Amino acid sequence: MYFLANPTWLKQFQYPYTSAKDIPKSVFEEINQNLDSNISKDPIVSIVIAAWNEEVNILRCIASLSKLKSSIPFEIIVVNNNSTDQTQSTLDQLHIKSFFEKVQGCGPARQLGQENALGKYILMGDADCLYPDCWLDEMISILSQPEVVCVYGRYSFISEPGYPRWKLSIFELMKDIIAEFRHVNRPYFNAYGMSMGYLKEYGLKVGFIKINRRGEDGQLCLDLMKYGKIKQVKAKKARTWTGIRTLRLDGSISGALIIRLFKELKRFFYNLHSRLPENKKPEGKS
Repeated sequence: MYFLANPTWLKQFQYPYTSAKDIPKSVFEEINQNLDSNISKDPIVSIVIAAWNEEVNILRCIASLSKLKSSIPFEIIVVNNNSTDQTQSTLDQLHIKSFFEKVQGCGPARQLGQENALGKYILMGDADCLYPDCWLDEMISILSQPEVVCVYGRYSFISEPGYPRWKLSIFELMKDIIAEFRHVNRPYFNAYGMSMGYLKEYGLKVGFIKINRRGEDGQLCLDLMKYGKIKQVKAKKARTWTGIRTLRLDGSISGALIIRLFKELKRFFYNLHSRLPENKKPEGKS
């Protein structure tokens, strides 16, 4: 874990632009050159991203994915979830697949993405995240194991003024410890769309929630428990990196930590018992 500073590889994707119209053509050309070298027409993995009003963030995200180092054929799909900014303009200039979902919500957007995916495996990402070049291989190395139907990765925050990396590192360490406890009986509480993968065959069977509600990622993970194992991808080098805007909503790192600890204490005993999808039992059991 990067305790004192952000990893240096992030810098190449932290473009200074504030709107799509500010992005020079040369930036698109460089990213597209990488995409053309890496994206396959016959993918085994489909990376599906939902984007709502992310005209610059989606550029950063795709730029990081364009530099994935993998021998596994993959494609990138971005679903524009009814954006009102220039997200579509950015997508139109990138050599990836894009679709438009007018029904607001990550659930409907991710559902459209998986319905158009060609890969056997689906990796979900978020438009405001950056991905290390080993991310795909590390995720698939676990997802392709026998009986595994869903995996989720860990994530870190990109430090900014007022949010030093050392404080964020402590916060992330505590978050990971809590995740270990939750994983035993309630792994779906750890499954976030910013770094999650599953077998498309089963994802299509259970589907995403069709309304504009948070938790579509965890709900999918819960529903997939019927078909097999849920595993964590713990490799430090495979951590997804994201901004701190969710922490800002809580006012500070300390505030965010207190809120999350209180939340975990409230459901401590709840987490001691496992839960299967409602009205569903593991196949082969009565």
